[in-house]
Amino acid sequence: MKYAGRLAAVTLVGALSLAACGTDNNGGSANSSTPATDASSAGSGSGGLSGTINAAGSSAQANAIDEWKKNFQQANSGVSLNYQPSGSGAGIQAFIQGTVSFAGSDSALKDDKGEPAQADARCKTGKAINLPMVIGPVAVVYNLPGVDNLQLSPKTIGDIFNSKITKWDDAAIKKDNPDAKLPSTAIQAFHRSEESGTSDNFTKFLSKTADWPYEPAKAWPAEAKGQGAKGSDGIAQAVKTGVGAISYVELSFAENSGLSKAKVANGSGEFVELTPESAGKTVEAAEITGQGNDLKLSIDYATKAAGAYPIVLVTYEITCEKGLPEDQSKLVKAFLTYTASDEGQQALTNLGYAPLPATLVAKVRTAVEAIS
Repeated sequence: MKYAGRLAAVTLVGALSLAACGTDNNGGSANSSTPATDASSAGSGSGGLSGTINAAGSSAQANAIDEWKKNFQQANSGVSLNYQPSGSGAGIQAFIQGTVSFAGSDSALKDDKGEPAQADARCKTGKAINLPMVIGPVAVVYNLPGVDNLQLSPKTIGDIFNSKITKWDDAAIKKDNPDAKLPSTAIQAFHRSEESGTSDNFTKFLSKTADWPYEPAKAWPAEAKGQGAKGSDGIAQAVKTGVGAISYVELSFAENSGLSKAKVANGSGEFVELTPESAGKTVEAAEITGQGNDLKLSIDYATKAAGAYPIVLVTYEITCEKGLPEDQSKLVKAFLTYTASDEGQQALTNLGYAPLPATLVAKVRTAVEAIS
């Protein structure tokens, strides 16, 4: 049976407002019969947890993982979490090969690459499941001194990253910014050098909304050229130090690095500033297409919803519903129970991420509970 749902953006905005008020009861649990579990409820005092969790993957969620790790390990002093932000593609391969207990990925396991079957084989007695855990809006960031409030349409963005637009005073950019004084500075377009779920989502956006001639993929198309930088940190650093630079990176990294963010036109042609609230309006159109506790999502990158920022990604934690060794299963379940809890989701709001909407987080908690 396939799930399909409308994930209300108003729920996301409400969760953000509650978090700002410092309440202990938000993130959707009020609308769910599934109770939240905070870090201490899975702590060493009640369960005697000890051991090491090895994980790898998405660098987009690295800041979230760092915060979760700190809080979880404070409550579970016997547990160590080793997370390598090696990129979504590398994380999935590490999970398939059995070297990590879960992978972080900015795109779900891909049927056309045979990843679900390979991941299921790794799980042996069960199946691999995609658990959405972080909503990470993707910013189009730039370094152009003297130019504030840059606006870019999807077609313009596609032509920049396909090396068709090479100067900042190009007519297409002027059309998007009729009142801006644009220099003739050369454009330095940066992309992720390794396989990346962020690239996968960004190229999905381009393929749905711009004249982008390449298939969406974790690997950047060589034909599009540009310059590569490794990881979200590498992208942020490249843009911060390169005059004329432009790239795509998760909101948390853009804010941590103080980068300028362009307004991006959605499907209705409205130029929208990136905020957790505007990203949440795009999540409203998300559809759950996985089966059972596999919560794979389909995102509408061409949304026409008023005030909706169109480039968002969801980072999944990919693990075995059943089939991990018992010691690993217990630790992964405890950690993911915390990340999906009210406390875990609240921790995202000050890091440039958005918490999961109530309707989705309830399903995530149910799926995590089924891990054994």
